[in-house]
Amino acid sequence: QVHLVESGGGLVQAGGSLRLSCAATGRTFGDYTMGWFRQAQGQEREFVAAIKWSGGSTDYADSVKGLFTISRDNAKITVYLQMNSLKPEDTAVYYCAADGMGGMRRSGSGVDYWGQGTQVTVSS
Repeated sequence: QVHLVESGGGLVQAGGSLRLSCAATGRTFGDYTMGWFRQAQGQEREFVAAIKWSGGSTDYADSVKGLFTISRDNAKITVYLQMNSLKPEDTAVYYCAADGMGGMRRSGSGVDYWGQGTQVTVSS
């Protein structure tokens, strides 16, 4: 059974940093694209970043480009999201996702597996 388990969320002041982790178990992910989405209260889920497990090519939402960095550790089968210069508008539940269809669609419609989410709260 596949599990994506996020960790690393919490409360941080504006301008601070957090690193989210997503530990993946239950299958091999070499042909997958891993990603992060977020959903703020009362808003729709939005794409944040993605990385192809094979090759490591990345994609970012314009709102986080240059501020957030997605990476992976092959040995630990873990994906990370380093978030710097956080703003109150980054407050959301962040979800790890795995898409096995050759790329991460920003709609999230191709995601095969979702994590349970981790709360990130940025205070002003």
